[in-house]
Amino acid sequence: MIELFLMFIFYHYYKIEEEHIHDNIFLEMKNYSLSFDDDRFDIDIIPRKNQALYELNQDDTSLYILVPFQDSKEDLLKIFYPKKHYSVLLSALQKNLSIQFTLLSLIAMILAISAAFYTLKPIRSALRLLEDFIKDIIHDLNTPLTSILINLKMIDTQNEEIESISRSAKNIAMLHQNLDSYLRENTIHSDTFVLKALMEEQVAFFAPLYDYLTWEVDLDTRTVVTDKNAFTRIIYNLLSNACKYNTSNGKLSIYIKQNTLVIENDSYGIAQPHKVFERFYKESERGLGIGLHIVEKLCEELSLTKTFEIEGTLVRVSLDLEELTSS
Repeated sequence: MIELFLMFIFYHYYKIEEEHIHDNIFLEMKNYSLSFDDDRFDIDIIPRKNQALYELNQDDTSLYILVPFQDSKEDLLKIFYPKKHYSVLLSALQKNLSIQFTLLSLIAMILAISAAFYTLKPIRSALRLLEDFIKDIIHDLNTPLTSILINLKMIDTQNEEIESISRSAKNIAMLHQNLDSYLRENTIHSDTFVLKALMEEQVAFFAPLYDYLTWEVDLDTRTVVTDKNAFTRIIYNLLSNACKYNTSNGKLSIYIKQNTLVIENDSYGIAQPHKVFERFYKESERGLGIGLHIVEKLCEELSLTKTFEIEGTLVRVSLDLEELTSS
């Protein structure tokens, strides 16, 4: 906006100065017609043809005025100023204004940046305080969550209520890890584990929560060499998303195709597929909109190639395990 305003001002000023140059040349030509004492102007005698006198005109080569020639009624005196000299004057004016415009633009930019920093400083401080506050809460939640999970494991019972509490506690623990991963830098470790065992553990967690879905799992016994905690969170978020946005009585398939782990699910369609992995993007009021963004972030950290495809209402996410697994 500041640049546009300056451009308008300088364009208006340029037009005024251009008109000023015209007026000066016209007045100097009139003075020249009285004294003929100015090397910048040339003269010519032309026949009179009802042309207007004492008006500044221009043709392809010059600016000129016509004045009476002595007492002659048949001829006029043409006083002209070469257009190439006039162009030099305009170029000098443009150069001068360009320099002024550049300097004022730089000053305006510096002032705008300074004002922005000054204005945004309280907001940045508030955001830092909020982030630190959230980190502290996440850290403080870790101890009671760990205690709940340990004590639930010590309760040897098939009680349905206890099982429900255990699943809810595990869900909260995974959400806690998601938020912790989102706010903190992670150190990547190299772990070796069986892919099928990890996937079956995740399926055993989600299947009772979404018992209206049909689960199809077909995996082999290959081992995976990567950060187990980060990979588990990738799988958790992909399965959580596949379950939450599935259809009533829909299907969820997990299988290995060559060296690729594939997770497929039915859906009601996705309005903006290109945005699903963006931070805070969500197509409904459910969730925080960070689950798939965490998947994107962790895949980059693990150098894990991810593919997202849609075929009609079928959603497919593929993870290339070629560099991470062995049969």
